[in-house]
Amino acid sequence: MVVVVAVVLLGVRIDNGDTIKTLRYKTWDYFQQIHPRQIISDSVTVVNISESDLKKYGQWPWPRHIMAMLHAKLGDAGAIIINYNILFAEPDRLSGKQYLNSMPMPNDIRDQLAQVLLDTDGVFSMIIKESGNTVLMMSVKNEYDNILPRTTQIIEKGNVKPWIYEYEGIVPPLPKLTVGTAGIGVNVTSPEPDAIVRKLPILIKVKNKLYPSMLLENVRMLYDSNRIKVIAKEHGIDEVLVKKNAGIPVNHFAEMYINYANPSSYVEMTADEVLQDSFNENKVKGRVVIIGLDAAGLSVLKYTPHGLMTDQSVTAQAMDTILTGEFLYRIPNADFLEILFIGVLGLLLILVIPRVSVLFSVPLLLFVTGGISYASFVAYANKGFLIDPSFAVLFVFAIWSHSTFNNFAVQSRLRKQIKKQFEHYLDPGMVKKLQKDPSLLKLGGETKTMTFLFSDIRGFTPISEKYKGNPEGLTKLINRFLTRMTDIIIKNGGTIDKFMGDCIMAFWNAPLENKKHRELAVKTALQMQTELAMLNKDLEKESLPKINIGIGINTGEALVGNMGSEQRFDYSVIGDAVNLASRLESSSKTLGKTLVIGEETKNSIDKTFDFEYIDSITVKGKTEKIKVYTIL
Repeated sequence: MVVVVAVVLLGVRIDNGDTIKTLRYKTWDYFQQIHPRQIISDSVTVVNISESDLKKYGQWPWPRHIMAMLHAKLGDAGAIIINYNILFAEPDRLSGKQYLNSMPMPNDIRDQLAQVLLDTDGVFSMIIKESGNTVLMMSVKNEYDNILPRTTQIIEKGNVKPWIYEYEGIVPPLPKLTVGTAGIGVNVTSPEPDAIVRKLPILIKVKNKLYPSMLLENVRMLYDSNRIKVIAKEHGIDEVLVKKNAGIPVNHFAEMYINYANPSSYVEMTADEVLQDSFNENKVKGRVVIIGLDAAGLSVLKYTPHGLMTDQSVTAQAMDTILTGEFLYRIPNADFLEILFIGVLGLLLILVIPRVSVLFSVPLLLFVTGGISYASFVAYANKGFLIDPSFAVLFVFAIWSHSTFNNFAVQSRLRKQIKKQFEHYLDPGMVKKLQKDPSLLKLGGETKTMTFLFSDIRGFTPISEKYKGNPEGLTKLINRFLTRMTDIIIKNGGTIDKFMGDCIMAFWNAPLENKKHRELAVKTALQMQTELAMLNKDLEKESLPKINIGIGINTGEALVGNMGSEQRFDYSVIGDAVNLASRLESSSKTLGKTLVIGEETKNSIDKTFDFEYIDSITVKGKTEKIKVYTIL
């Protein structure tokens, strides 16, 4: 059954559904939370257009001349790239020329006014062109309108396009603004089941044409390149290069994982801080500046492993990941290797767990799951490798739980079976020992030296005749006798093998070891004789027939254990030494002795009891004579 569970779980992992992906990503999120990227470059500054800025400079959108002033101050301060996380898709509604064009008036008057009214879009475009370091934003949309903007040349090597996320259309910036811009990139995040931004597409596809992301355009400008090269192999996108040996590590779908740092580590400013005469230029000099909206109702907030962040902050995190070179990697064929590892691990667990106790399996579980988790975290923290430990941990726990439950069920069933089989034939203390450690009982048995006792009532037939017509009375008499004899056997550590009518078969040194098995067997026989004498006195008083017995004891090797199957077994013994003990009991009548003991029993305890040699006899099944003894 556990194999079926393992196969089903492997199938779930191979299917790699949204639940599995989310679990994997949540694990990596936790890694980033407890070990955020520590090395923060002084290379990125975020400029927020905040609520306080809107109160001071007016509602959004601002007139483009204010944006032009903001841009000019950043450029003059030495910003190496100015990246707008703001879409300028429409003309400035507050531009003088825009207002003029909307008013009905004669053309000659319109021309005269146009000479004195400010074209704010033109001013902004001029400032952008002069700076030569601007990346404007494009957005995606769900419809196509045949307006495809100019973008950087993208060279494809291999079958690239099938691996790139496709969108229906693009919303470009105002054409006037793109005239002098250094780059135009798409601002889009990768689709995730839980909407948390963990990676960004470097490229997208619209109508079979590739478009770069803002992030890729930033990198291209940093390397002063005029083209982008995308290489695809059989497994997907292999490389995205802006120059030879210079690019962004991506997965098969041209996505870059963001290695988040502590958000508080970044330099952030308001637009008003930049526009002030007291502006600290060192906060932007030599840096990539990301500009975005941070005012209530205008800012685009995105979920990240570190909580909610503005769109520009996410871009800054991604950009700084590139600048610091602390990338996160998902190695090729990672899914296959993880599935292979889980399969091999599952096989080992299936083989090992059923063979160990619960007390040992718990530390084993903690060691394996802890080892997987720790190794994955170390790989992440030291190398940036994204290894998924989550499913492996759940897989191990599921296999352990199922195997442990099965073991517990089997052990519980075995304990009940042990109690049922032995509670009337063994000392209660011995039964508890067997229940605590059922492994003491070995299916199929083991060969060991033991001592065997057979006891039988002499003259049982005449006794039966006296109870003719009263079988119930005979049953009560026999049970009365057997109960008193059994109590003595159990008290002396013997195991009742079976009752055969009026005959008792018992043995010592199994299922629990007992080095004094010879001595205890003989002691039991003597006590049985004493107890029988007391019983006969009681029977005489009750006018009931007297009982006489014969006892045979022998020591030797025999096979003892659970004889049968896993579902049903009997704990018993077989062997020549057992048969000889039965023959000795049978010979007691002809020898005229109540107790007949074999030589193997006598040899090691002859100083404990006073043995009397009876004779050398031949018993059924034996050709050689054997020496037999009794106790004086």
